Amino acid sequence: FLRAHIARLGYLPTFAIMDAADSQALVREILTEKGLDITHYRPSALQGRISRIKNDFVTPEEAKNQAASFYEKVVADLYAAYQAKLKSNNSLDFDDLLLLSATLLEQDAEVREAAQQRYRYLLIDEYQDTNQVQYRLALAIAGEHRNICATGDPDQSIYRWRGADINNILNFERDFPGAATVKLEENFRSTKVILQAASSLI
Repeated sequence: FLRAHIARLGYLPTFAIMDAADSQALVREILTEKGLDITHYRPSALQGRISRIKNDFVTPEEAKNQAASFYEKVVADLYAAYQAKLKSNNSLDFDDLLLLSATLLEQDAEVREAAQQRYRYLLIDEYQDTNQVQYRLALAIAGEHRNICATGDPDQSIYRWRGADINNILNFERDFPGAATVKLEENFRSTKVILQAASSLI
């Protein structure tokens, strides 16, 4: 998808994809250029923070505007520099593969309409574990034809630390009014005692 359309965002279709080690190395390079101590500002932690910001669909400009503490301002500044270096090197990290796809679909009506025609049916498993980027991808693709089937359980949302947003599944019926809801309430793997205990904890 990105090879076909990314030129619209100012990248070449021959972009390289950086793995986690490459991303951390780039963060380390930026920290060194800015004279920041890598023992205080750990590249792995900062790369993880940047990843989380991207998964929340926050741009570098928005991150700067939202920064409330000194540390958040440093992170926002690093994020902006990180994205600028990626683009100047015609490179993407793993998060960009989804983030830039969602950006294209939201900003470019021609690309969005073509995707909606190509992907007529959308099936998403574990919908409670989707993040903002994945959520907006789903809305952009299925928003017009509304042929979407999502499975999930709000009581099993355990990936908030990874950017999952439980509101995505809670708002599914609002986003797709008229959707049929099928509850699968029979459990074949646990005894009644276990289910009662789990239900009371939930």
